[in-house]
Amino acid sequence: MNHQCPFIRLHYVDIRQAIKRQNHAALAMLRQCVELCPDSVWTQGPHPRQTWRIAYHAAAYAHLYLFPDLQSFLPWPQHRLDCTYLEGEAPEVTPYTQPELLECIDLIVSEVDSRIDALDLEAETSGFTWYPTVSRVELQILSLRHLHGHIGQISEILIAHGIDTDWIGPAPAERVR
Repeated sequence: MNHQCPFIRLHYVDIRQAIKRQNHAALAMLRQCVELCPDSVWTQGPHPRQTWRIAYHAAAYAHLYLFPDLQSFLPWPQHRLDCTYLEGEAPEVTPYTQPELLECIDLIVSEVDSRIDALDLEAETSGFTWYPTVSRVELQILSLRHLHGHIGQISEILIAHGIDTDWIGPAPAERVR
């Protein structure tokens, strides 16, 4: 009779594959929010929490946390740091268009698998000074939580305008290497 502890089986779970799949699913949900957002809602909201800015903030940090640290970050070519701010004295800036943000999301999606493959998920630190007590694998979970929090905000904005989005569970296996 096998009395194996159920927690021992966790050792066989491919955490790297799970993180990839959840990133692909979350980015698909963010993409859906951007695609469904009416032009009138895209730039709506109190500064600096307009819909477009929430979407870019979510995408930019999801992208950043796929890198080992800030020094190795290779941002989307149209990245503007001032567009990532959602608090404080965020400057008024020209919004990204929906096609621009979809291009950004597509770039991130294209990098997810290789970037996660390159990360040392056993590293005891995140690689980012603002998270000094967070391990690399915990940063990946935190990043997904952050991304989904903002997807939820955008989804609620869309629902208030009569537009519902679909829940996407794990990404299809064929999207993940």
